[in-house]
Amino acid sequence: MTPSRPSTPSRPSTRTVLVTGSTDGLGRALAHRLAAEGATVLLHGRDRGKLDRTAGEIADAHGVDRPATLCADLAELDQVRALAAEVRATTDRLHVLVNNAGIGAGEPDGRTRRISVDGHELRFAVNHLAGFLLSLELLPLLRASAPARIVNVASAGQEEIDFDDLMLTGDYDGTSAYCRSKLAQIACGMELAARVPAGEVTVNSLHPSTYMPTKMVLQEIGYSIDSLEDGIAATHRLVTDPELAGTTGRYYDRLREARAHRQAYDLRARAELWARCLELVGHADV
Repeated sequence: MTPSRPSTPSRPSTRTVLVTGSTDGLGRALAHRLAAEGATVLLHGRDRGKLDRTAGEIADAHGVDRPATLCADLAELDQVRALAAEVRATTDRLHVLVNNAGIGAGEPDGRTRRISVDGHELRFAVNHLAGFLLSLELLPLLRASAPARIVNVASAGQEEIDFDDLMLTGDYDGTSAYCRSKLAQIACGMELAARVPAGEVTVNSLHPSTYMPTKMVLQEIGYSIDSLEDGIAATHRLVTDPELAGTTGRYYDRLREARAHRQAYDLRARAELWARCLELVGHADV
């Protein structure tokens, strides 16, 4: 069902926002809301048919131009690089990157250990490395569009990272893999925030809501707790709230600032994770 236009939309926006994973669930609903408010939304997905349908629905529902669509499978780093290149070819301004695309702890992506095209554990690759690389690839464009924001859709489910087994080659558990990938996302977000002036690009992460009724939650868990609207509100706030201008390196639990797992604040662990991830994606430091 197409999300309805808010009855009292926020102030009009001329910002350009890239939302990864915008053909389902939270990403799709957020893209609708931002388009309704006047933002130029760039849609990303891995299914061309779903991308085209989502773009048409947004144009029809909100009376706006059809959004640009960007097709890439984030399980492959070369496709992440190609996605960044396509973004740069599509727009000369990018004010917000929402790293929303990801896979859960189980179905529909399986509970057993799987590897990405590049040979990395799949959940770490999709949930963390893809957004990490995309953020680095798009950082010059974001900085040129300052003030800009990176918003990482993470999770309250976080587990300490074992640097001796970063790719979980030992006993594998999908929930542990998911939680480690989300902590990596948060920790590297904090590290990037420490390296980039907040007046240029802010970097924040959040747990949008608990067990929203999205495809991966319903297929694996079978029930929901928070509403999709709760998740939209929390994520939308980090994307648009003027009171958060200059706020960077934070983690939010829905609408409130919170403490992430303690390892995210361990500067040595964070530096090691950063260096290891740079090596895994083959990108220069910033």
